[in-house]
Amino acid sequence: MRLLQFHLSHYPSRFIRGQQYTILRPTTKHIPSRSLATVKSNPPQNLTEKIVQRYATGLAPGKFVKAGDYVSIKPHHCMTHDNSWPVATKFMSIGASKIFDNKQVVMTLDHDVQNKSEANLKKYENIEMFAKMQGVDFHPAGRGIGHQIMVEEGYAWPGTLTVASDSHSNMYGGVGCLGTPIVRTDAASIWATGQTWWQIPPVAKVELKGVLPKGVTGKDVIVSLCGVFNNDEVLNHAIEFVGSKETMSSIPVDDRLAIANMTTEWGALSGLFPIDSILINWLRQKATEFGSRPPPATQTSGPVSHQRMNHKRIETFLADPSSQIAADPSATYAKHLVLDLSTLSPYVAGPNSVKVATPVAELEKKAIKINKAYLVSCTNSRASDIAAAADVFRAKSSNPSAPIPSDVPKIAEGVEFYIAPASTLEQAIAEKRGDWQTLLRAGAKPLPAGCGPCIGLGTGLLEDGEVGISATNRNFKGRMGSRDAFAYLASPEVVAASAISGIISGPGKYTPPAFSTKIVRSISSPSTESAAPVAAEPTSTTAILPGFPECISGEIVFCDADNINTDGIYPGKYTYQDNITPTVMAQVCMENYDPDFRAISKPGDILVSGFNFGCGSSREQAATAILARQIPMVVAGSFGNIFSRNSVNNALLTVEVPRLVERLREEFQGEKRATRRTGWWLEWDVARSRVTVREGLEGAREWSQGVGELGSNVQEIIVRGGLEGWVKAKLGEKEVS
Repeated sequence: MRLLQFHLSHYPSRFIRGQQYTILRPTTKHIPSRSLATVKSNPPQNLTEKIVQRYATGLAPGKFVKAGDYVSIKPHHCMTHDNSWPVATKFMSIGASKIFDNKQVVMTLDHDVQNKSEANLKKYENIEMFAKMQGVDFHPAGRGIGHQIMVEEGYAWPGTLTVASDSHSNMYGGVGCLGTPIVRTDAASIWATGQTWWQIPPVAKVELKGVLPKGVTGKDVIVSLCGVFNNDEVLNHAIEFVGSKETMSSIPVDDRLAIANMTTEWGALSGLFPIDSILINWLRQKATEFGSRPPPATQTSGPVSHQRMNHKRIETFLADPSSQIAADPSATYAKHLVLDLSTLSPYVAGPNSVKVATPVAELEKKAIKINKAYLVSCTNSRASDIAAAADVFRAKSSNPSAPIPSDVPKIAEGVEFYIAPASTLEQAIAEKRGDWQTLLRAGAKPLPAGCGPCIGLGTGLLEDGEVGISATNRNFKGRMGSRDAFAYLASPEVVAASAISGIISGPGKYTPPAFSTKIVRSISSPSTESAAPVAAEPTSTTAILPGFPECISGEIVFCDADNINTDGIYPGKYTYQDNITPTVMAQVCMENYDPDFRAISKPGDILVSGFNFGCGSSREQAATAILARQIPMVVAGSFGNIFSRNSVNNALLTVEVPRLVERLREEFQGEKRATRRTGWWLEWDVARSRVTVREGLEGAREWSQGVGELGSNVQEIIVRGGLEGWVKAKLGEKEVS
């Protein structure tokens, strides 16, 4: 190998421009061309990879994407909500003035809809004015929760890739749409250029067997999954749910939406269900519902036909053979989890954690009194959920078949029951059936269609010492009010039954199976190397852009801990101090994790850490502080998703190599230190998509493994100093042309 002096005026950091940095480059030069060699045969792909293949841009001829690859993507749609104005200010600050494709962007107002303060109303007004000026589809406050709107309005469509600046974008997977979250800078990039980047996560196959017993719902499925696979098995994975036709037929689309929605709490980045007959029938039903509505005021004649959710679009979709997209039989998965639905019962998560799941029958014995109950959020407040809750009340009346029984039981004394529809359309369906009125007659307190208590905003929050049971998706401490409250999650039926009895209890619809009282589940995975977000051995080399190094090397400095959060990387007390210099950022980097890090680490080191590195808050300084320390790359067993996005967006390179973390821990297990210089050497051969590790000085043991491909499109983001620099360059090119 020979040393290459690489001048950082062409490299990632805005803070270390003009510094010299040493990169090891193999003597053999291997970039004679600027494209990937054509792959001779189509490698098998899973459903996630196939959808990304459709929406990836700038792929070399013959390139088939795989888990681990960095790709540029042009999503079918991009949704922003109350954060649309911060995205707009970011969009304008990078020099953009016109949204690249106004049909790609959707704006909804849903988070703080109960807030009538002057500041919030002004923000909402700014968003609406901006949307109208740009010709963007806009859905005002009170219309519904953004994710529900994306589904019912046909933006999230089977076989497409749709993103949103919100963590529950996973919900779109319930309709066979690959939905995944992005950060605000990504959204601004999409607005300005139509695209951003994504690293395809490792993909886990979750095989569902059996059928759902009577009285068991989709919410019970995902609560059980979070509870029995509660050791981060699917952290930062894409999930694909599979099962027999009989199994999938027992899971209606509304239940699929609830399951996909809460794959976020399970730790995943997406949760895809198959495109099957259950989904197609649901689409047809929704198209018919649109057609039965009164025509808009602007329409003077002819039948009502929604521009997206209509029968013509569905039939066109079915007539296109390429629409029937599915995983190849020999597709590669990082993990295979199995859950037997027939062994499930109604489950409750909590308190204050989705990783603690308990059968409701066990909690009933404890007679846990509740103060508040909630049927709100994008998880479980559709018309079917409202109907399920109303049926629990009707069953205790003298006339269970009546749409609105006259003697519907009242909510227990001392309990407040809050209800909010996922959207006005869902509320209209519930009202037509009498379900909404039944709950109101029982004493439920209605809230506008929006997020509300689910995110700790507005009326009905949990107070100190109170116990709440909710059909929402998160019960983290303090999420729905006081940090001293106790929050449980359950299905709409269990929430309704608990509101009636005043204690956590079930509706009595479930009969345990005679053959088993325990959940039957299993998990398997390939070797450590193949379980990382990588696929088959590269069969071609990657184009290297001018200004980007073929190989990056350095000595490994090891921070031996899992779950190092962004506050550990860059202390929160500095986050909102705008006068912090790069020199100070470098000094305080990793300060809350290990104050000695500044003395141990050196410029040019490769920082290696454990699993879920960079979890916690979304501060971008966690990435830029590492760059200020003149550390160009971080390697970990896995990364927090937001940190991964902020890293590339700020030109910090990241690579996941679980095997390296395990080897370091094996080697140094007897001498635990927060930070250590290892004497080991790592080289990332970008052109060949391989990492090589030398476990000591020259002549020591070496091993290597494949990693995801860093395509030229993402290299360009790094070369431009991050995503904002890349967007500015694209806008400049557009002006010149």
